[in-house]
Amino acid sequence: MRKFLLLILFSLYLFTGCAQSTTTGPTLNLMPVPGQLTMQDGKFRIADSFKLAVTGQPHQRLFKGATRFLRRLDDKTGSFLTQNQITSADNDANAPLVINVKRPGKVMLHEDESYTLTVSPQKVNLTAETDLGALHGLETLLQLVEADETGYYMPAIHITDKPRFPWRGLLMDVGRHFMPMEVIKRNLDGMAAVKMNVLHLHLSEDQGFPIESKVFPKLHQLGSNGNYFTQEEIKAIIKYADDRGIRVVPEFDMPGHATAWFVGHPELASAPGPYTIERRWGIMDPVMDPTKETTYKFLDAFLKEMTALFPDAYFHIGGDENNGKQWKANAQIQAYMKTNNIKNQEELHAMFNERILKILTKYGKKMVGWDEILQPGITKSIVIQSWRGKKYLYEAVSKGYQAMLSNGYYIDLVQNTEQHYLNDPLPEENQKQLTPEQQKLILGGEATMWSELVTPETVDSRVWPRTAAIAERLWSPGSVKDVADMYRRLDRVSLELEYVGLTHEKNYPMMLRRLANGQDITALKTFTDVIEPIKEYTRHQQGTTYYAYSPYTLIADAARPDAKVARNFRNLAKEFVTNPTPKVTNEITYWLNLWQNNHAGLQAIIRQAPALKEIETLSADLAKVSQIGLEAVNALKANKANLSEEWYNSSIATMQAAKKQRGKTELVVLPGIEALIKKAAGK
Repeated sequence: MRKFLLLILFSLYLFTGCAQSTTTGPTLNLMPVPGQLTMQDGKFRIADSFKLAVTGQPHQRLFKGATRFLRRLDDKTGSFLTQNQITSADNDANAPLVINVKRPGKVMLHEDESYTLTVSPQKVNLTAETDLGALHGLETLLQLVEADETGYYMPAIHITDKPRFPWRGLLMDVGRHFMPMEVIKRNLDGMAAVKMNVLHLHLSEDQGFPIESKVFPKLHQLGSNGNYFTQEEIKAIIKYADDRGIRVVPEFDMPGHATAWFVGHPELASAPGPYTIERRWGIMDPVMDPTKETTYKFLDAFLKEMTALFPDAYFHIGGDENNGKQWKANAQIQAYMKTNNIKNQEELHAMFNERILKILTKYGKKMVGWDEILQPGITKSIVIQSWRGKKYLYEAVSKGYQAMLSNGYYIDLVQNTEQHYLNDPLPEENQKQLTPEQQKLILGGEATMWSELVTPETVDSRVWPRTAAIAERLWSPGSVKDVADMYRRLDRVSLELEYVGLTHEKNYPMMLRRLANGQDITALKTFTDVIEPIKEYTRHQQGTTYYAYSPYTLIADAARPDAKVARNFRNLAKEFVTNPTPKVTNEITYWLNLWQNNHAGLQAIIRQAPALKEIETLSADLAKVSQIGLEAVNALKANKANLSEEWYNSSIATMQAAKKQRGKTELVVLPGIEALIKKAAGK
């Protein structure tokens, strides 16, 4: 590695200037963090005369990407740039920004996505092997744009960048709750902004079959509630993704999660129909019959149609969560297993997978499946997607299979960003247990957005901005893991993602206004800023049965994962108990006073908004614990620590009561307040 290129030290996030300079550079807001960079002296100023040129041998997608770059730069800076649609005629090597590409890229696994970017005060040069790398470089350029009293600029910098893993994906489940075209497109734009390159479409479920089949039209006509993508729409999605350097990998779940298949084709099932579209959530019994040749004849014809529709080399068959109940209850299936010396459900499932693998291979596809398909003897050409734990990832690659990680990236579980960010497919401690060849079999990972509890209105808030941190984990060097700086940059990137059309920021106050029945939402937002939806799948276990048609517009739907205000307060409390500076003391006092006094205002809203009644007592508890927190802060300010044991016990009892979820939400400032209590009581 050339000595003047520095591996980014984001734990400090201070950049030196040139190799000879000791000047501290600006604080950057790049996400993902580039592999290598060097800060240089000066700024490239963006003027209305700014133009770009494309040279070399790019794919046509780069001209579209360069045009989008200009329009986004227009929007961001308010510049009146004179270039309109970029074409091959825009090739002036003296232009302020020159993009040079050696060859057209192919949107496929392991394609070169690297780029080199040099910004000087006079000129910007972006070079890449393929236009895919150039598209990534343009996203970095947009993130570099800053402003001062003179105007907009990009800092002088040299970046050499490439992804750590070649498979950086987002799964969108359009079967449980249908996600229309505009949702898919805006999320593709978000993916491109943070350099993700695989959209995994989960296209069949117990609750829906949302894609047109011209060979078997009953699949979508009877299994979709009328909500499905036509094949022309699928082609449009694939084209939209391809223009952004993103692959589209389809998933048709089989043999389980298949109720919607059976509504129109009950002959595929292991138990007689009739079947109806499932409206509940969970693991259902219906499963395909793997013992009938007619099943494979049907699937051969269906997969022939779908493999022709989706050009990507990889094709996902699901293969997860088959409980086997219909197989055990079917006398013919049990007799088949006995005759063919099939000992158990796992062996029968493995036989099914092998048959599907042969069909997909015939049509030129590589089979992907969830980690349940990893059975003894199955062909090494398949790809394992690990969702039940990292051990399945390492087991797969140690046996010679390609694999990727989704365990720890289940963004539907509304866990905090830090957990996802520090979840590495190949952390340093695990590298020693794998050979270099086995390490190369780890393709990367995918964030998974299962849609039981989201709708088109709320899905963006569950995907973003946390998935940007996952994107960084899959792109940036493994040494980049400063959590505090990740959060700092994530706040900025979240707004950038909103600018490409995502709704995770703007839908929040809209949902609060609806809950408040048109009233002023100030008190409601103050409260909702410090709650989060309850985690994982516990929402299903709180006495409410959710169906596909249930309302997903309540406080738990409006509340966001990893609430920023609450997270910042917890960090503030940690700082206060170790170093109570006047600034920190004033800030923590401000928040506690705000929450202590907020309940009265929220009660006034609740009186005219019955949907909010479910969180009234939780709001009252926030006021109580905030009062206790103030007592602790005031005691510490007066150097009166070691408050009485009676006070401590009473305070902790109040805290415990406040931890009870209400409205399928929980207060997430409590750990910070509890730290104050313990400090004040000398615990």
